[in-house]
Amino acid sequence: MTRPRAGKGALRFVLGDQLTRSLSALDGLDPAVDTVLMVEVAEETSYVGHHKQKIALILSAMRHFAAELRDEGIRVDYVRLDAAGNTGSFGGELARAVARHLPEAVYVTEPGEWRVWAMMQDWREELPVPLHIRPDARFVCSREDFGAWAQGRKSYRMEFFYREMRRRTGLLMDGDDPAGGQWNFDHDNRKALPEGVTEPERETYAPDETTRAVLDLVAQRFPDNFGDLEPFRWGVTRREALRALDSFIAEALPRFGDYQDAMQTGKPFLFHGLVSPYLNLGLLEPLEVCRAAETAWRQGRAPLN
Repeated sequence: MTRPRAGKGALRFVLGDQLTRSLSALDGLDPAVDTVLMVEVAEETSYVGHHKQKIALILSAMRHFAAELRDEGIRVDYVRLDAAGNTGSFGGELARAVARHLPEAVYVTEPGEWRVWAMMQDWREELPVPLHIRPDARFVCSREDFGAWAQGRKSYRMEFFYREMRRRTGLLMDGDDPAGGQWNFDHDNRKALPEGVTEPERETYAPDETTRAVLDLVAQRFPDNFGDLEPFRWGVTRREALRALDSFIAEALPRFGDYQDAMQTGKPFLFHGLVSPYLNLGLLEPLEVCRAAETAWRQGRAPLN
């Protein structure tokens, strides 16, 4: 392969579930010369059958994140799903972007899926410029740390790993001991739902112009995917995700533990958090969610279980 003439800046590739301003791929970004690449590709919307709202949530959150970066004065090369010439794959769009920008190097944060990790190994071989894969510091435990913990163990019980993470982070700990004197409160979390229980109101968000355009695109491109597209009430920005977290902590967390295993027809959410989509996208980070829950307990706003 003929090596293109390198430019002065770097290309920083941000994936659709990495919508975090402190992402390692963005560390050291120089707005004067660097470019952030974000792409919507058919391969990622169709490798399994996704719910229509999931596709819409990811695409809208990506577009809003790109707009926030631009508001900071950062150059963003954003390829939409219906853009002319879109190759439909991460690798294809990354190669096209390298040809457009002629960067000195490409920076990316390691993905959360082995499927995409395997792709990145191919990019290293195929790209005419260096590819730097940085660790994802959003995880409480790195792959290396988990490997060290798992070394020599005959079994991998979540309970023991969980205890180690509690010790490491100090979450719900009183010195060297677990808060409340025990590690596990599962026996307190299996209560039956009382008759006539009232669910808390949920934080919802009306689609703005960007989200409405995405909803129209998904309706057109994915008519046979399962699930209803409307009503769409998810937050699509970090600000909205933080509001959803605050709402959960205030309204649902106090009874979440008691009824976390309960189910009832017609009540799809009960007291669950509904924050995992925001965690999965990167709009919230794991430790900030854990610490918000811990703070509520320490302030007497939620029981320990």
